[in-house]
Amino acid sequence: MTEQQPYQILAVLPGFELRNYPAHLVAQVTVRSTIEEAGGTAFRYLFGYISGRNHSSLPDPSREPGTDGMPVKIPMTAPVILQPQVPDETYTVAFVLPESMSADAAPDPDDPAVDVVAVPESRAAAASFSGRWTSRSYLDHAAALGEAVAAAGLIPLGLPRFALFDPPYKPWFLRRNEVVQTVE
Repeated sequence: MTEQQPYQILAVLPGFELRNYPAHLVAQVTVRSTIEEAGGTAFRYLFGYISGRNHSSLPDPSREPGTDGMPVKIPMTAPVILQPQVPDETYTVAFVLPESMSADAAPDPDDPAVDVVAVPESRAAAASFSGRWTSRSYLDHAAALGEAVAAAGLIPLGLPRFALFDPPYKPWFLRRNEVVQTVE
């Protein structure tokens, strides 16, 4: 079973859950693409990273002497985060790294396109939906979440993001997706 990013539900409000996300690590790539193609464009870089296109920079007592700097395989987790950026048609796609992985233990990427980033603890509104990952879907769900967040008296921070839990080959009507908005 795929490990999922932990969070604590603080409240269930009309149209969304208010959650607290603990500090965590992501491996991320920023691509210039359409929202529909961003995940596929970034996937090869990110999958390469978790599959061993990386190197450990710290001694690991569980390894044999002389094997430091060797590639590290990292288990796949969910969700994959798709974060729109300004300017248009630029997206940061991120794999959430396992909860047990610390910033010191995360291997360094071999590909300069991949960055390992520490994400601080945050509070966010999240609304689940099924369906395709399209710009229309993103805009519709982000707008609905924005209205619900405003009605709850919360202040949004930055742009909302997609959280994608299923592979693209899963039928669209069975996919679990979320639109997530960090709030003050």
